[in-house]
Amino acid sequence: MPNSECQMPDEDRSVRRKGGGAPLATSSQQLATDYWRGEFGREYTDRNPQSVEAMDALYLNQFGLTRTDLNREFLGDLDPASRILELGANVGVQLQALRTMGFGCVYGVELQDYAIRRAHEQFGPLALAEATGLDLPFADAVFDVVFTSGVLIHIHPDRIGEVLAEIHRTTRRYIWGWEYYADNYAPVSYRGRRDLLWKGNFTRMYLERFSDLELVKQKRVKYLANENVDVMFLLGKKA
Repeated sequence: MPNSECQMPDEDRSVRRKGGGAPLATSSQQLATDYWRGEFGREYTDRNPQSVEAMDALYLNQFGLTRTDLNREFLGDLDPASRILELGANVGVQLQALRTMGFGCVYGVELQDYAIRRAHEQFGPLALAEATGLDLPFADAVFDVVFTSGVLIHIHPDRIGEVLAEIHRTTRRYIWGWEYYADNYAPVSYRGRRDLLWKGNFTRMYLERFSDLELVKQKRVKYLANENVDVMFLLGKKA
């Protein structure tokens, strides 16, 4: 249960990306967003872990270590009072995992209202807002950490720069990520489509776009059953 000092920061809908960007209603990303908000997204929500225990079991089977192990390795020294925002929180399993580590001020944004309803059913009160990464409804630098977990891979290449910019804008200190890794940015077939998932080097994308960022820590983790690799990274804004 979040305490009274950890309520969701006031939404600031006056905040807009510099330059505005292309109209969302006609963009490739909007078409993908429609998929995630519809039956396709609901099926994704239902087939993914619904508890921290189930998530850790999945990671242990895939990688030989749990998500909780990774979280402790990367955030174990972080002040428990830190404000942490997840972009693409789905049912809130990652947020609940952070709660179990002692972080009380955790927040999420999610575009799928079905997932938000499931989050509240599963975990009770969670600070969740319905929004997309293209236009986060918060003022600049209101969070200590902003993170994604398997979300940047689903952002269309035409719009990935805007999402990275929103993440960079809303964090005052750290950007944390867990994403599929590849040396070169390229589409991957996903559920019979090639316009919903892209592998890449997201650490490098951040560092090339924002000169005030530096790499704090990075770990590439190979799947036990194949040669695919995921990566966890922590970037910090330079003092």
